Amino acid sequence: MREQSGPNVVIAVPTFRRPQSLKRLLDAVAKLETTATVSVVVADNDAAAHEGFDVCAALEDYRWPLDHFIAPERGIAQVRNALVERALTHPCEFIAMLDDDEWPEPQWLDAFLKVQAETGADALHGDILRDFEAAPGRLAAQLDGVAPLLGETGPVAMIEGSGNIIVSRACFEGLSKPCFDPAFALSGGEDRDFFERLRRQGRRFAWAKAAVLHAWVPASRANLKWGLLRAYRVGNSDMRVFLKHAHTRQDSAREAAKIAGALLLSPLLFVILGLASNRAVDALRRLCRAAGKIAAIRGRVYNEYAVTHGA
Repeated sequence: MREQSGPNVVIAVPTFRRPQSLKRLLDAVAKLETTATVSVVVADNDAAAHEGFDVCAALEDYRWPLDHFIAPERGIAQVRNALVERALTHPCEFIAMLDDDEWPEPQWLDAFLKVQAETGADALHGDILRDFEAAPGRLAAQLDGVAPLLGETGPVAMIEGSGNIIVSRACFEGLSKPCFDPAFALSGGEDRDFFERLRRQGRRFAWAKAAVLHAWVPASRANLKWGLLRAYRVGNSDMRVFLKHAHTRQDSAREAAKIAGALLLSPLLFVILGLASNRAVDALRRLCRAAGKIAAIRGRVYNEYAVTHGA
């Protein structure tokens, strides 16, 4: 174990009906090789069964201070807001967020802190590798949520999601509350909206490639149907975020061109590239994203997180 002489970091974890996955995450966090002073906050979003709360309560002699509580208001944005409120009661300079179906490699936290010190970034994202219950098909393996999420170390223009992030305390304190919009309760997109608000404040973002996290993909997600539905949801929530914030006419025109291009070209590409299935599935992904955006323009919301995958 390294001597804890680095910054104070709260690792914040929302959980909902995945006790086995949460235990795997907590076991990995206990094995971190870090100089940071760490505490862990877990918010269980299931007030009825509270399996995640019980997992935390059963841990004896856990390496880090472990603060666990029940966040009764259902919704991914709601539980993230409860986590932030609770984490800010702890003395910390950074809040790292992990989902309950993820777990970090031992060097994860120090890799984040190294890049943060080098770049001065206010928020950072790291690589996400996928571990599968059942091997996905070749086409599904290329889609968001199934394919690994990889980047190169250094400044980035935007962070899209909250699956593997570390954010300065100042970012949370500098936003009007709630930090995560409850309108995205079960749809996802609350993290994209959160980072859009930070971007508009002039906050700086970076990628830390060595801050590696693993994400568990159950068999119910490792297939083409789920991957295309995820693309539809991302398009739907991204457009809802876009519509929420004021944009220039040029931004709106650019977004309209993207949608039109996907609608016009993706079916054609799918036919032309039918024998080159790798390219065809990318055309389908773009088409599903465009369909999700159009649905959002029409006021429709796709609630991906109404269903829980994995245990």
